[in-house]
Amino acid sequence: MSENNLANPWDSFTFPRTGHVVRNRAVLAAMTNKQSHEDGSISDQEIRWLNRRAKGEFGIVTTAAANVSEDGQGWEGEIGLYHDRQIENLRKLVNSVHDNGGLLFGQLFHGGMRAPESLTGNIPISASKIACEDSSSGFTRSASLDDINRIIEDFTLAAERCVKSGIDGVELHGAHGYLITQFLGNKTNTRKDEWGGDIIGRSKFLIEIYRSIKKSVPESFIIGVRISPEINEIGITLDDSIKLAKILRDERIDFLHLSCWDIYKTSKQYPKDPKTLTEWFTKNITDLPTVISSGKIWSSKDAQNVFKQGADFAGVARVGIPYPDWPKNLRNSGYSPLPGPFTVKQLKEADLGDVFIDYMRNWKGFVEDGR
Repeated sequence: MSENNLANPWDSFTFPRTGHVVRNRAVLAAMTNKQSHEDGSISDQEIRWLNRRAKGEFGIVTTAAANVSEDGQGWEGEIGLYHDRQIENLRKLVNSVHDNGGLLFGQLFHGGMRAPESLTGNIPISASKIACEDSSSGFTRSASLDDINRIIEDFTLAAERCVKSGIDGVELHGAHGYLITQFLGNKTNTRKDEWGGDIIGRSKFLIEIYRSIKKSVPESFIIGVRISPEINEIGITLDDSIKLAKILRDERIDFLHLSCWDIYKTSKQYPKDPKTLTEWFTKNITDLPTVISSGKIWSSKDAQNVFKQGADFAGVARVGIPYPDWPKNLRNSGYSPLPGPFTVKQLKEADLGDVFIDYMRNWKGFVEDGR
């Protein structure tokens, strides 16, 4: 936990290394919304959606996951950062978010085994050859050394495009089962070379991405990492995640985003221990970088609880969709907005486009329109 964590969601925060001042502790986490253009450039509708949250006083606004390589695309309507043509529209977003007082982070990722061949035209790549339903062969292709070096370079170039656009920093997406996570997991990474083995070897891909970006961006540029503390199917264990957090701490990343899915969850690996997933990190690791924790934060009480667990920032996704002014209401200790379902009219008033609203119909009980 950072020394300047005041455990109030409306307090400002200063990133220790870069000096960036954030007006409060509310983070809009990256959310898939499928509103980008086919060429990967961000659309005016997606800019409106994100800028509305900056107007609502989120301290940090994060883009949807942006693929850094054309063969890393995970879904249609995905924002890209793999070509210079994507910079121009991104500058519009940067300017609007900054004009409304927020910081903007770009989330960088490669889908790996979750980049369907039907979208990319390529057999999905991963740390190792593993079963993959999105591949015509039924398996991924194990990344060669050339592949690894190329993708590290792609992440670096994507970060450089963020710098050129004026974005304040990047979040490397090492959570939720995408390529970085596939290298981290002991079930998806069975390599016998330096890129596999124990967590030191399995984290090498992420660390080399971070180091390459660090060398290529200004000192004032924020670089953080998002991780999932546990994913059994991929082989992400809490023990390894804690070791990874210590490695990232020693690399001097600017923030660690813990994607807990539910901030009240305890560990599957240690079911009898009452500590929440966030507390496993904040109470067991000294000199942690700035911590964002996310997962089912909905009310003022939830936000206060995640700060009590030791987080510096409360990351939210779902509540920020119908309630773009969520941060403004956190001074009310009893603030607990209604959970929905939400009408199409309500969502349009919150600046969601038709494509995003249609996507939200996949979330059971979220959109109320008679379908």
